[in-house]
Amino acid sequence: MALFNSSNPTLSEKSFGRTIHLPGSGSMSFRGTLNKFGFLFLMVMATAFYVWNEASVGNSIQGYMVGGAIGGFVLALVLMFKPGMAQYLAPAYALLEGLVIGSISAIYNNAFAKVAPGIVTQAVVLTFGTAIAMYFLYTFRIIRVTERFRSIMFAAIGGIALFYLITFILSLFGVHVQGLQGGSMLSIGISIAITVIAALSLLMDFDRIEQGAAAGAPKYMEWYCAFGLLVTMVWLYVEILRLLGNLYGRRD
Repeated sequence: MALFNSSNPTLSEKSFGRTIHLPGSGSMSFRGTLNKFGFLFLMVMATAFYVWNEASVGNSIQGYMVGGAIGGFVLALVLMFKPGMAQYLAPAYALLEGLVIGSISAIYNNAFAKVAPGIVTQAVVLTFGTAIAMYFLYTFRIIRVTERFRSIMFAAIGGIALFYLITFILSLFGVHVQGLQGGSMLSIGISIAITVIAALSLLMDFDRIEQGAAAGAPKYMEWYCAFGLLVTMVWLYVEILRLLGNLYGRRD
């Protein structure tokens, strides 16, 4: 059962263990999962563009960002325990996530309007370029998802999560760790490391989806796995955007 492990908590073995086969529902497939991911991505783009337009005309977007983040977090927790509801909740999660992505993109666009007016477009292109590269690396088994690879990824992502948690707690007390923002070599180095881990996490997701399809997981798990893949893609985009911000910040 070790093959069913994933660094993405939404695609863990426990999540697949909660699945129930429904008569006549069929089984999930890799292609079906990617198709549903494409649909979820379009929903993310729809609300992201809406918030982007709101920001472009000077309207406040803070409410969209906070509401989307809280709502998305709640839905993600529900989905992790109720994967059978993914066909209904995953689209809602995508819409809420789009509010967050649109807000973050607008903030970076305004912050780097003079230094790097195309920073958001660059982040989008790099995100999809990286995802496509990871897909081919996985498909042609150039990088194999072995037990050692999984162990390293678990440790790396656990360390990143702990780092985020510590910096968040410190920020509540007015202490800001110089590691994620700014143009220092430290911030750039940390951004590169986290971006690489986020990119490699896609390999884990692809492997988990393939294993689920091979095991004959129920059809609705395509929605759940598409949701899990979307989580990783959003993470990758945000980290690439942060990395570009740090690089341009150093040149500013």
